Amino acid sequence: MAKSTPEKTAPNAGSDDSFSHLLDSEADILRQQVSAPATDVGITTLYRYATISDKIILVISAICAVAGGAALPLMTLLFGNLQGTFQEYLLNTILYEEYNSRMTSFVLYFVYLAIGQLVVFYISVVGFLYTGEHISNAIRERYLSSCLRQNIGYFDSKMGNGEITSCITTDIDTIRQGISEKLGFALTAVATFFSAFIIGFVSYWKLTLVLFSTVVALLTIMSSASVFITRYSIQMSQSTSLANSIIGDVLQSIRTTVAFGAQDRLAKKHEDYLSRAERDGFRMKATVAVMVAGMMLVLYLNYALSFWVGSTFLIDEEVSLQKVLTIMMAIMLGAFELGHVSPHVQAFLMALSSAQKLFNTIDRLPPLGLDPTLDTGDEPDKIVGTIRFDNVKHIYPSRPQVAVLDSFSLVIPAGKTTAIVGPSGSGKSTIASLLERFYAPVSGNIYLDGRDISLLNLRWLRRTVSLVSQEPRLFDTTIYENIRHGLLGSPLAMDSLERQNELIVAAAKKANAHEFITELSQGYDTVVGERGFLLSGGQKQRIAIARAIVSDPKVLILDEATSALDSESESSVQTALTAASYGRTTITIAHRLSTIQDAHNIVVLSKGFIIEQGTHIELLQKEQAYFRLVESQRLHAEASLPPQTRYELLPATMDQTPSLPASQGGQMGGPNVTSTDKAAVAAPAGIVLQRSNTRRSRNGWWATVKFIASLNMEEGKLMVWGCFWSIICGAGNPVQAVFFGKQIATLSAPLSAYNISQVKHASNFWSAMYVMLAVVQFIAFVAQGVAFAHCSERLIHRVRDRAFRAVLRQDISFFDETSTGTLEAFMSTEVKQVTGLSAATLSTLIIACSTLVGAMSVSLAIGWKLSLVCIATIPLLLACGFTRFYMLAYFQAHARNAFRESAGRASEAISSIRTVAALTREDQVSTKFHQELEVQQRDSLYSVLKSSIFYAASQSLVHLVFALGFWYGGTLIARHEYDLFQFFVCFSAIVFGAQSAGTFFSYSQEIGNAHQAAVNVQALFEREVAIDTWVTTGRRIHPDECKATIEFRNVDFSYPTRPNQQILRGFSLKIGPGQHVALVGPSGCGKSTVVALLDRFYDPVCGNISLNGQDIRSLNLNDYRAAISIVSQEPNIFYGTIRENVLLGAPATREISEEAIVAACRDANIFDFIASLPDGMDTVVGGSGVLLSGGQKQRIALARALVRDPKILLLDEATSSLDSESELLVQASLDQAAFGRTTISVAHRLSTIQRADVILFMHQGAVAEIGTHEELVNMDNRYARFVKLQSLEGSW
Repeated sequence: MAKSTPEKTAPNAGSDDSFSHLLDSEADILRQQVSAPATDVGITTLYRYATISDKIILVISAICAVAGGAALPLMTLLFGNLQGTFQEYLLNTILYEEYNSRMTSFVLYFVYLAIGQLVVFYISVVGFLYTGEHISNAIRERYLSSCLRQNIGYFDSKMGNGEITSCITTDIDTIRQGISEKLGFALTAVATFFSAFIIGFVSYWKLTLVLFSTVVALLTIMSSASVFITRYSIQMSQSTSLANSIIGDVLQSIRTTVAFGAQDRLAKKHEDYLSRAERDGFRMKATVAVMVAGMMLVLYLNYALSFWVGSTFLIDEEVSLQKVLTIMMAIMLGAFELGHVSPHVQAFLMALSSAQKLFNTIDRLPPLGLDPTLDTGDEPDKIVGTIRFDNVKHIYPSRPQVAVLDSFSLVIPAGKTTAIVGPSGSGKSTIASLLERFYAPVSGNIYLDGRDISLLNLRWLRRTVSLVSQEPRLFDTTIYENIRHGLLGSPLAMDSLERQNELIVAAAKKANAHEFITELSQGYDTVVGERGFLLSGGQKQRIAIARAIVSDPKVLILDEATSALDSESESSVQTALTAASYGRTTITIAHRLSTIQDAHNIVVLSKGFIIEQGTHIELLQKEQAYFRLVESQRLHAEASLPPQTRYELLPATMDQTPSLPASQGGQMGGPNVTSTDKAAVAAPAGIVLQRSNTRRSRNGWWATVKFIASLNMEEGKLMVWGCFWSIICGAGNPVQAVFFGKQIATLSAPLSAYNISQVKHASNFWSAMYVMLAVVQFIAFVAQGVAFAHCSERLIHRVRDRAFRAVLRQDISFFDETSTGTLEAFMSTEVKQVTGLSAATLSTLIIACSTLVGAMSVSLAIGWKLSLVCIATIPLLLACGFTRFYMLAYFQAHARNAFRESAGRASEAISSIRTVAALTREDQVSTKFHQELEVQQRDSLYSVLKSSIFYAASQSLVHLVFALGFWYGGTLIARHEYDLFQFFVCFSAIVFGAQSAGTFFSYSQEIGNAHQAAVNVQALFEREVAIDTWVTTGRRIHPDECKATIEFRNVDFSYPTRPNQQILRGFSLKIGPGQHVALVGPSGCGKSTVVALLDRFYDPVCGNISLNGQDIRSLNLNDYRAAISIVSQEPNIFYGTIRENVLLGAPATREISEEAIVAACRDANIFDFIASLPDGMDTVVGGSGVLLSGGQKQRIALARALVRDPKILLLDEATSSLDSESELLVQASLDQAAFGRTTISVAHRLSTIQRADVILFMHQGAVAEIGTHEELVNMDNRYARFVKLQSLEGSW
């Protein structure tokens, strides 16, 4: 076909991006598909999705928080008035009756203040908790909806599955914390601060104005520190997201990870990102520590300044002692509360930094024409189905150096079947992607019935064009719902349920799926598990076909739609598809040419160009490219193949055909559904983990503390160092209480000309003591803050690393029970929450305890009567705080399970984004996510209403303590048992101690989360693993020993998730060293199960598998697996470079040279493609290998298997995604690689195994036929029928 080259223009001048070598118009189109303008995130951004009711509740909550904070300094007025009353009574200026009347009134004011604060704090906390969760859930919904809205090119370049899951869980939870109760606490503290200064200015403006200098100092410290805190927080979040992306990739490819023993290497790669996050996290927390220390320095210097300046004004008789004390207490209280605002401000700043990445995605608008949410675009009433590609050029945004299609023109007539064939990477699947508008071509146009598809409504287009992809993706719901997804948006979706049932059953019958579905115990109500892992590859593909044709689309695209089917099923499905294609335009992309020989037109592609087209007969007569493809797939039944090694088979196997349900096996040994225990599918991680944790007593608090302490054992000395300085920090309050009492006693003395200098000198001395205390406290807060910052980040690093390694340690049955999304949510959220009992929480606890102990000790030594009365109230405060903490922990566990399920649902949708987009499921996924979040919201609201009353009580009871203290202290003063020094030392020490204890309660939710998370993490660490890669026991073997005989003897097997459904029964087989054995048969007959047992993904229930006479369970597991390589039906490629993916196959004990990597790539027929890439081996393949075609991924997987130099090679449909030309070359390489190796092949494409030494035809879990290709063909039985179905010879 003639090709024209467009005239080149100069590339973008001065552009240094990856598109600079392209034409301006081409570069602009690609940039639009990947660009994401940065959103300027501010305070209003966090509340963008607050509803009217949310805003009303927020306003009311904020007013209550401010009112509660503003009312707190009112007690300083009462404090000053009471001091004045005490002084007047001691100086005999008022009588006892008046003294008692005043004191009673002031005490009652404290009671009224307590009641008011109980009400306003309760409203505030409930309101902020409710709106915080409601708004964060709204952000979750918008973020998920925005992700689902994005064009596929943006996913390829900018977004990883694990990163998105991390944003939905960790980042949004950070936002929730920053905008909920912590914001209320911050408002309360700030209101207290300003209220205190207002009282001060009203009382005496000169002294207050002098003390206002502390505000400037505090704001300077906080603003300077916040710049660094935000910077380090963003960097930490980015590293954490990358680490979570690795987790997502690994968990979705866990069988490949386990098979190649790549757990440690992938864990080290994960740990590299954790190290970066640890570095930035330490810098952030150390900055916070210096900021808090600076604030405490200013606080105590403020005391010194207050007394020094206040004593001067007092001596000059410009102000009374009562007003000095009022101002002193107000400024002290305001500054004290401002010091407590820092952790809450930090939470808010972290919320802002987390919001940056989220809102960048939320605010991104996909290019016009690639946005499925827009209602714009034409929706023709009638469609004929003629498709025309007009001079189309396509470049993937993630791979701008390569033009996949160039000057591509093709007419696909309506109502006809057009087949597209060619080598891997020639652009076949790209045609399907362009028709679905997953991408926009950089030039040219695509027309449907003469209409440019870029001008059509995108959802309408995708509903009109149904796609069955090469790797079918099912969703974690019933078979019925999976097929019903194909009706979304079509007029048929509005039909009655009875009519929909008829359509679904009819579609299943056409796809040859109805029979196996009805054999399942739950039938169409069977839950298929995450990504359909409970079904075999063929079963998944048939359900995907049924889903595609159920809506009777006008255009049907089959991208290797029958690649996972056996020949018999493929033939019947192909017949059904031929019938279903009648009257509609069908585009078939295929490597298996037997499926397309009846097509009306066959188009042969090579490197993005059409090299020939015609019917099957016409192309054969040309004897060119298509002819060579056909020749490579011919099955030669007449060939006489000399056996390299004769096989042995136990006699029982020949005639044994146990009657088992046909639906066993699965990809890489994944279990099939015969009856599904829904509770076992995608169970929450905490539930699965705790099933093995029968010692419930170990879930107590002391056990949790010991567990977390053991994780920080390496930092033990530093922890002790931090604890020491935390005690010094806590001792600051009792010490300053003594200084405060001394200042009051000094300044209360009657002034005269004789003692003014003495009073001033004494006051200055105690002011100097405050300066000394300020320096000590600064050093103490820096020392403990930096120490705990290091310990905290080491703990986070260690827990995440150990948790990931512990997950990688689990056997495959664990992953059968637990969904990938659930585990990702567990790793990103709960693992982080373990640190709630370290760092800031631990230091606050120690400071609070040391403050209480110090305050009680000092006060008891000075005045035991008043001290005992005040101390008696402390248990009440602690009881309120503990009760709130207990209830939050209890209800948090319930709420967490609900949220984990919704996070898993979101992760599943994102990991299958192409399927979601093709089915136009965006709205359905968002609606389901919204419903799950609403359930969680209702559940958590009850816990908020119950628990918040106790926090509010703990705050308001402080005023009752004041009332009691003043009343009893006033009584003691009236009796002349106490002087002012004793009263103020005892009272202020106990009150400040109680306040410090109260600040600890604000961390109760974090502690509750940490306890529950620690229980789950500990259960993971201690879970018993049946097939444990960490165990070093077992007989050590050399790889060469694996050249021995492999024998299955009377093997019975059932998958752990369904022990009552037997897959293999009495299966026996003996494979000689170096032999090539092929397993063939219908989908679900147990072929892949045999491979899974051989690689020890599972162990037999009965019988054994032996290597040279030794049960493989007695061998060292890592040594045994090191000699085995496996290539699965669906190749799993990890995020990273091609070199990193190939090297994952290398044994951990052996260095692999560059020459060995190149040789493996050459043997897999992938080296030339790699060499053509600008970055060669260092080319990044994207998450799950999205930047590669299916064939390219399969060949890299082959290279990964060959670089291992295995002694046993397991090929589970290893060439299923390759084109005929590549398959021929790769098969020749595999045949050569199989020399001297024992090879077990699972295949549907019989041309790949006709040279095998032994071919076993399996049926319903048993061996039905056995022999060489020639022998089985001559039997003219089941295998021979498969050969005839795949043979192309009849068309010659």
